[in-house]
Amino acid sequence: MVKVTVCGAAGGIGQPLSLLLKINPNVDELSLFDVVNVPGVGADLSHINSDSATASFLPSSREDKTALAESLKGTDLVIIPAGVPRKPGMTRDDLFNINAGIIKGLAEGIAEHAPKAFVLVISNPVNSTVPIVAETLKQKGVYDPKRLFGVTTLDIVRANTFIAQAGKAKASQFNVNVIGGHSGETIVPLYSIGASKSYYEKLSAEEQKALIHRVQFGGDEVVQAKNGAGSATLSMAYAGYRLAESILKALTSSEEVVECTFLDLDSSIKGAAEAKKLVKGLDFFSLPVKLGKAGIEEVKYDVLNQVSDDEKKLLEVAIDQLSKNIEKGVAFAQK
Repeated sequence: MVKVTVCGAAGGIGQPLSLLLKINPNVDELSLFDVVNVPGVGADLSHINSDSATASFLPSSREDKTALAESLKGTDLVIIPAGVPRKPGMTRDDLFNINAGIIKGLAEGIAEHAPKAFVLVISNPVNSTVPIVAETLKQKGVYDPKRLFGVTTLDIVRANTFIAQAGKAKASQFNVNVIGGHSGETIVPLYSIGASKSYYEKLSAEEQKALIHRVQFGGDEVVQAKNGAGSATLSMAYAGYRLAESILKALTSSEEVVECTFLDLDSSIKGAAEAKKLVKGLDFFSLPVKLGKAGIEEVKYDVLNQVSDDEKKLLEVAIDQLSKNIEKGVAFAQK
């Protein structure tokens, strides 16, 4: 029996994400938590004739912690898209003070009621919210770095789509490694490695630069197109589901599953210490990892030794910015 809890299930990301989870055959129980509107979302999803049972949990007041506790009890996987969405002119950093408090509260609930669960953090800014969750779980004495994932999968989804459009190919041909972080210049797509290489090399220097920029700032493209009506919710829901699906697959099969995620480069994870040296000692970084029944089994750090000279320059910028983002999250959690 596999139980999945979505914290923020009634939001713009939470609803389509919950729909995708509802129809996943590996999910036996789908638990929906939010502070508004979640009973309606739960009722709607419960009519779908998939085999998973659906339950929704709404606090009766701001002080009520029973609903969160019940939603988390016995859960195997927690996905957190909760928080305020980005609006036009708002950077991910602007969201920090609002979303950081929400994330810390949810992490405290997870520590108490689902300490062994895999935790996927979607809420922005991921570069800071993942360290907040890590520090909070450490404070509660239940932290396992193998079970904490920052969802950067949308950057991979965009990288695949955009190189396919540029090269007039099918997006399904590609699985670009996107490393670093999950905001602006911390996002580094490695187009010089794998199936994308030949397509990327056919582009002019200006086209390559424009492609990298589009991957790094693809969120702005959606925010502007929605003209005040929201941010990237559908594509983000798909991306969050893709990582969740891979984790569920690793839990239920012996097949090797590799995905990129923003993780704690803790020495208890195979390959993490080597990766940490290559990223100038950063504690968190997005890299491809091998998934297994215990979570992150191995960091595939060798991609860092394969990057092109241009990608090395991008990495230098990313590392500099990430150090500040991570420090900000840790400092918030320790206040």
